[in-house]
Amino acid sequence: MARFIARRFISMVPLLILVSMMAFSLILLLPGDPALAILGEERANADNKAAYYALRAELGLDDPVPIQYLRWAGRAVRGDFGMSIRNKTPIGETIGTRIWPTAELALLAAIISVVIAFPAGIISALRPNSWADAGATLAALGGVAIPHFFLGILLIYAFAVWFRVLSPSGYVAPWEDLGQNLKLMIMPAFAVGTGLAAILMRQIRSALIEVLNQEYVITARSKGLAERAVVIGHALKNASIPVITIMGQQVGTLIGGAVVTETIFAIPGMGRLIVESISFRDFPVVQAAVLMLALSVLVANLLTDITYGFLDPRIRHD
Repeated sequence: MARFIARRFISMVPLLILVSMMAFSLILLLPGDPALAILGEERANADNKAAYYALRAELGLDDPVPIQYLRWAGRAVRGDFGMSIRNKTPIGETIGTRIWPTAELALLAAIISVVIAFPAGIISALRPNSWADAGATLAALGGVAIPHFFLGILLIYAFAVWFRVLSPSGYVAPWEDLGQNLKLMIMPAFAVGTGLAAILMRQIRSALIEVLNQEYVITARSKGLAERAVVIGHALKNASIPVITIMGQQVGTLIGGAVVTETIFAIPGMGRLIVESISFRDFPVVQAAVLMLALSVLVANLLTDITYGFLDPRIRHD
């Protein structure tokens, strides 16, 4: 198993380098000048060109792009992403405070999706072409079709404006007030998790139907085992293998949905940090935030591969 994990970890390194290069290069394509954003158009006019050029030299914007990338990547490997152009604070500290709300939102959304998807998928697989199956399929289509931001707005209108049972926006850390934290996070987590729940439900249904028709399941039934024991003890484990793979592939979508939803619900996470930094042309913050989000997706995929190897020992010997 150690060799399997080592191979998967080594395969991440070239991809992470490629992602870092893309993140660094794409940010440079954005319009605007960080030096102008700091000084302002009026202060960077012809009467104050010296300050403008001095600031560009201080930020390293006059160096060739490869030199800028190597300098940035070398610091990033050591965990030093530099200083924010806007706030003059260490970027690592800023990301450290912003990454937890996004991680919590993605985790709660994943939990909600699993809680919804597995019962609905199992019922649909055990009763194919029934009213329950048709209802679950219709709900899955709705979950995929409705965008996160639109569902979030509907939830705010329903539970914050109409019924007045939840707060429309804001964030409280769970270690400060867990109850208030859950009240504020339930709507955005549900808005993000429904799309993933719909995808997982259909995958669970199709995988479980296929497994239930295999010979070892038929043999277990012929021995007189209860249907619950057959489904949970025998079929569901093998049916979960492709489902876990789909979950790993959807981590990027989950984080992307969290980034959009944070803006709607005023959650101070990575999404709002990226939006605010792009507006101010704070390129170092954007580069570091994009790199951290990409790294989280790669780590999630690595954990998916490891879990896949535990569920199916044959994978570990590939």
